[in-house]
Amino acid sequence: MTRREFVELLSGTVAAWPFVAHAQQGALRHIGVLGADAIVWNSWTVAFVARLRELGWVEGDTIDIDYRWAGGTSGRVSDFAVEFSRRHVDVIVTYAAAAAAVKQATTTIPIVLAVASDPGAGLVASLARPDGNVTGISIQQCELIGKRLALLREVVPHLRRLVIMANAGYAMPMLEAQEAKATAQALGLEAARPEIWRSEDITPAFEAIRGKADALYVVSDALIAANRTLVTTLALSARLPTMLSYGDYVAAGGLMSYGPNFANLFRQAADMVDKILHGTKPSDIPVEQPSKFELVINLTTARAIGLTMPSTVLARADKVIG
Repeated sequence: MTRREFVELLSGTVAAWPFVAHAQQGALRHIGVLGADAIVWNSWTVAFVARLRELGWVEGDTIDIDYRWAGGTSGRVSDFAVEFSRRHVDVIVTYAAAAAAVKQATTTIPIVLAVASDPGAGLVASLARPDGNVTGISIQQCELIGKRLALLREVVPHLRRLVIMANAGYAMPMLEAQEAKATAQALGLEAARPEIWRSEDITPAFEAIRGKADALYVVSDALIAANRTLVTTLALSARLPTMLSYGDYVAAGGLMSYGPNFANLFRQAADMVDKILHGTKPSDIPVEQPSKFELVINLTTARAIGLTMPSTVLARADKVIG
């Protein structure tokens, strides 16, 4: 090679460096979303993607999002967690019940919990300093029990017997169920909890409580959420007033809910993902809490079960359906 050829080759290589760097900076980032149910999560993931777009991340252009749906099955959660780990996605967005399996699959890929009842229970070191590779949003389910039961007693003045429906297969739903039972008993109520381990247990549970309950408190998780239409339909058939975790249940036919707006939670999760994709470590992103809790009421359901909704409760509702 002559000196001139060498200089020309070197010049061409140096000139190409900025383009190589640009290609690396503009490389597609990969997000894995491990959710409970595609239908339940649809409006939430729409909000998530919309917020990412507002932050400059465009699906198919600067980010690639892969969705996996566990359907409340723990085995599928583990399989999908391992899949995302092997593919080395840039961040995994999921929910609390799946977090342990995801965390077991990877200690390096950032994990954002868009929905977490209590991430402090072994998932993060502390809310202010999560440590490790997990952060997210705490929806404070146990802290809302007192408010929910107070609303239920206001709406159902004759309330004496309360049934608490929860998935017995996971720790966090059971913790809320136990807290709800203790709180109800402290208020002088009888409280029962049917065993729900799988979808097939839901219908027999309603048959067992028919005529033996004045109201139903539903603890939401992946299994219950995936069967929310069945739960609300059976409650309506049994003419049971229901207290639910969030407004989507009420839109599906439940009586009322008090809790966070889940679409807003996923927008918060998108903000966290944006920080991570820009280089912030999950351990440096404090666990957040909802900025607002909403009371949603379905008047059509109230009329169907023969219940008159007090005007004082309606006046405090953030959204009324029907």
